Amino acid sequence: MLTHSQVWTALDRLAERAGMSPSGLAKRAGLDPTTFNKSKRITADGRERWPSTESVSKALAATNSSIDSFVQLIGDGARSLQSVPLLALAQAGSGGHFDESGFPAGKGWDEVALPSASDEHAYALEISGDSLRPTYRDGDIIVVSPGTPIRRGDRVVLKTSGGEVMVKELKRRTTRTLELQSLNPAQADRTLDADDVAWIARIVWASQ
Repeated sequence: MLTHSQVWTALDRLAERAGMSPSGLAKRAGLDPTTFNKSKRITADGRERWPSTESVSKALAATNSSIDSFVQLIGDGARSLQSVPLLALAQAGSGGHFDESGFPAGKGWDEVALPSASDEHAYALEISGDSLRPTYRDGDIIVVSPGTPIRRGDRVVLKTSGGEVMVKELKRRTTRTLELQSLNPAQADRTLDADDVAWIARIVWASQ
């Protein structure tokens, strides 16, 4: 049975994931800033006050979140937050930020608290510009997990032996080649020789 505490906890986690306080989330959603405050969750006579479906819907829209992601934030099924290394995607191609295995290394990394990827080598990249629209927008953060298995259809980050870092969807992978689909329809798809790929890692979460 869904409880009063679970719903409010999910809203708190939704705000935290978006880097906001409950009142900040309410304001972004176009609601009264006190809508999600803890003082509003119990009435003066001690009764539980639940958030309306309209306010939850507006909060999801304000954070570009789906109802499925909100359900994941409820109760024991919620993913815990952890601090992971953060780097701007535009910087990822410059030298010194990754080791030979594609793990974060060197200086220039920041930190951000995001849902746990269950991978000690997980890291986050911040998207800049519009080159990955409509899949990712300027300011979106993606979590990359080098330890997560990759399948056809997964979105991935990869680095070529020439130093180019790109974000694509894996269409097909053989022992000889990788066929990659661009996330932006205006950009051409790519086919790379397997020997030209230094490392490849799966995107497991995005702040949408």
